Amino acid sequence: MSQRKFFVTTALPYANGTFHIGHIMEYIQADTWVRAQRMQGHAVNFVGADDAHGAPIMIAAEKAGKTPQQFVADIAAGRKQYLDGFHIAFDNWSNTDSPENHALSQQIYLDLKAAGFIESRTIEQFFDPEKNMFLPDRFIKGECPRCHAKDQYGDNCEVCSSVYAPTDLINPYSALSGAKPVLKSSEHFFFKLSDPRCVAFLTEWTQDGVHVQPEVANKIKEWFGVRTNPDGTTSEGLGDWDISRDAPYFGIEIPDAPGKYFYVWLDAPVGYLASLKNLLNRRGEDYDAYMADPALEQYHFIGKDIITFHTLFWPAMLKFSGRKTPTKICVHGFLTVNNGEKMSKSRGTGLDPLKYLSLQMNPEWLRYYLGAKLNGKNEDIDFNPEDFMARVNADLIGKYVNIASRAAGFIAKRFGGKLGTVSEDGQALLAQLRGQSDAIVQAYESRDTARVVREIMQLCDRVNEYVDANKPWDLAKQDGMDARLQDVCTTCIESFRLLTIYLKPILPAVAEQVEGFLSVAPLQFADAQSLLGAGHAIGLYKHLMQRVDVQQLDALFEAPAPVVEKATPGGEEIAETIGIDDFAKIDLRIAKIVECKAVEGSTKLLQLTLDVGEGRTRNVFSGIASHYKPEDLVGKHTVVVANLAPRKMKFGVSEGMVLAASHADEKAQPGIYVLEPVAGAQPGMRIH
Repeated sequence: MSQRKFFVTTALPYANGTFHIGHIMEYIQADTWVRAQRMQGHAVNFVGADDAHGAPIMIAAEKAGKTPQQFVADIAAGRKQYLDGFHIAFDNWSNTDSPENHALSQQIYLDLKAAGFIESRTIEQFFDPEKNMFLPDRFIKGECPRCHAKDQYGDNCEVCSSVYAPTDLINPYSALSGAKPVLKSSEHFFFKLSDPRCVAFLTEWTQDGVHVQPEVANKIKEWFGVRTNPDGTTSEGLGDWDISRDAPYFGIEIPDAPGKYFYVWLDAPVGYLASLKNLLNRRGEDYDAYMADPALEQYHFIGKDIITFHTLFWPAMLKFSGRKTPTKICVHGFLTVNNGEKMSKSRGTGLDPLKYLSLQMNPEWLRYYLGAKLNGKNEDIDFNPEDFMARVNADLIGKYVNIASRAAGFIAKRFGGKLGTVSEDGQALLAQLRGQSDAIVQAYESRDTARVVREIMQLCDRVNEYVDANKPWDLAKQDGMDARLQDVCTTCIESFRLLTIYLKPILPAVAEQVEGFLSVAPLQFADAQSLLGAGHAIGLYKHLMQRVDVQQLDALFEAPAPVVEKATPGGEEIAETIGIDDFAKIDLRIAKIVECKAVEGSTKLLQLTLDVGEGRTRNVFSGIASHYKPEDLVGKHTVVVANLAPRKMKFGVSEGMVLAASHADEKAQPGIYVLEPVAGAQPGMRIH
């Protein structure tokens, strides 16, 4: 077989949080497939990246007091412990704010525009009147216009997978403020997915039985048909795709439209190419030449929640910008717990990857269990703790590892660590094992690791039947049976090596230990056609894997202790402790409100004229207009910070600060209360 060339990616995780178990499942599936390809001698570049752009990152960074770039960098710094912990070996990890991604995204846009696939339109877009910003799709929620599921995002429904405009949502609201958004006009740019050339290409590309799984192709077919719009009208075929967003936005600026940015889903998949380019540049390889190779195969591993973007928008972007389209989009389902229950940390049904590792649970237990479940189809799989323990303990320990432990000791003690000659019955067994090599490799190719595991465990059963039939422990006690003992134990070790070859993509760390124990070079699939041979010296066997302890599983799914909320009076923490000298620096005085009036041009401010006992009046602006009428305050006494430096404002100079109380959560507990001293206090009196 000639060497194949692969470019492989997984979906880009959004850089606003840590990895969850769904990420780890996808990465393990892709990593296993990549390792299987490399064991056939194929060349693979396996890359990932953080999806770094969008309003959620911008808003989260602002709350954290960081730049978006620093926020993303801090998230990325925590990725390594997950990837290393589960033996997931990407060749490169980048992020979509990289120079490579800026350049590639802008060039793809310009190429699409030159080909006639970009047009601008003035649209009405939701605007949050409280936050004073256009709302990104992910910050608009409401009822899906297709299936009527509640609390769906503004770009697609997570229940029925429909894609729509945010304005199609029923009863929309801002996820930032809860306010009902208003419509404002804005110029936006669209990728013409409805263009007949695009529709013809995508119809063939998605339905040719090559690029996506049959069940995915059937789902995509629905999006080409007639759809009912929220207003009762119908539309046929694909709708155009809004690819721009208005400032403020953290993303890549559209090259010929200042203040406009690419929608995050345009530049996110381009991040696959950018991470590859970053890798090749560091190696000194030519990216353009690499991508131009007609033999290059491009594989993307994704979850079923992002099919639309990867099977419609992404291949169309590539095709009509003059680039190579993906060879395959490999879609997997979701991971549930205990027969379909949705994961929830608070209910103790969440599977936290870092908690798993912190409990000293072997990462290859999880790699094996997920491998035994995944079959290459777009189907949900379930993590059942009892099934997990049974499969690991019975299969990996009881069937696979047990073969080596039953034979290695005799080879070391009785035969100086050297293998002997395999007799006819042993040769027949080994032939059976070698005979399954092609089927196992093909199952890896189709991502059907469930079949791989079934085939291997059946082979383990045959080997263990051979051991039980020949009883090396009995042979060791009988005089004159050394040759037969060495023969049987050699057959076991040769079998164990073959089984390890087949399991290596799933269990890379165990395979590395076995390679050391057997004193062999890194195992490849081609090695299944040969034997170690008589006289080959093996090392001392050390136990390869422990059994799952039920206490570990109990701890893994133990619900977290309820968090005892610290009392926060007024909705916010008490400030840091200060000394009496610090307090003495603040000069609080009684003031009389001589005059009060509204401020023209402001809905929040009132202008107060104060007598602080100085023989003159002071001018102070206070943001209390929403709760007080000017006439209600005239003649009242209040408290003012008298030694605050004057502040020049748009409406004039403010010479102090009137004290008022409010709850930190204005929506939950609205109200502003100007402080009033008890009767008898006079202007100018100091508060001690």
